[in-house]
Amino acid sequence: MNNGFRTGYVALIGKPNTGKSTLMNALIGEKLSITAHRPQTTRHQILGIKTTEAYQCIFVDTPGIHDSNHKAIHRYMNRAATSMLADADLICLLVDVRRFNGDDEKILQRVADQRNVLIVLNKIDQLSRAECLPVMQKIAEKAPDFEIIPISALEKDNLDRLESLIVSRLPVAVPQFPDDQITDKSMRFIVAEIVREKLFRVLTQELPYSITVSVDHYIEETDITRISATIWVERNSQKSIVIGKQGSQLKKTGTLARADIEKLIDGKVYLQLWVKVREDWADDERSLATFGYSSADQNH
Repeated sequence: MNNGFRTGYVALIGKPNTGKSTLMNALIGEKLSITAHRPQTTRHQILGIKTTEAYQCIFVDTPGIHDSNHKAIHRYMNRAATSMLADADLICLLVDVRRFNGDDEKILQRVADQRNVLIVLNKIDQLSRAECLPVMQKIAEKAPDFEIIPISALEKDNLDRLESLIVSRLPVAVPQFPDDQITDKSMRFIVAEIVREKLFRVLTQELPYSITVSVDHYIEETDITRISATIWVERNSQKSIVIGKQGSQLKKTGTLARADIEKLIDGKVYLQLWVKVREDWADDERSLATFGYSSADQNH
């Protein structure tokens, strides 16, 4: 290993729906974080590890920072989003170029005293250059000490430039993880997240926010991986919506999830889904701990 090898933690932060998960997946080259056109899809900190001969970048995808604290799960998500700020070697603050507003300004104020911040102006593919410039100028006025880099995570536009900027700001240090490891999460965790993503895509309205998923069995056999997972909802009425008419919604969710899991593990998958009710789980600390939303999840 050469003496100039760089290693560091890079926190991807921002308000909900700015494209943090899409960016991490694009930089790693694997789908580790789930994405959906809804805010607050990500609930946990998820590490994405990219190792080359010159550096190891440990990206930390975080939940969107938001003002809602009325349920235990919202408080958990805000803790997960902000607990990395003090420890990260670099903070990448993502801003949706179309929707820069007071919520972004609050987060800017929050990181104002941090020495190593990059402002990543995402979704530039959605606007013309002339429309992007005033937003960049406004951010530059609010945060004159921070460098701004425009990108499109979805179109992978300007990501090479972003990555070289990130790497240049990492400390010279030995790697923290084996060079073939791409996340700190288990396959069970990733499977549960994939199922939850498909529920976001299949179901409408607010229902996905009342849902969590736990994996009961994950058994690897010679020619097939057998997985059994439970979808937890807060009410009986929600259970019937998740299942759908004659099981149609559940079947659709299972088919989509299985395809993604097979792609990830490069093998055949048998996926069985169940739906159960645990009343008000999202506002119950004990239920949250049972489903893996514990403060330990935020410590590295």
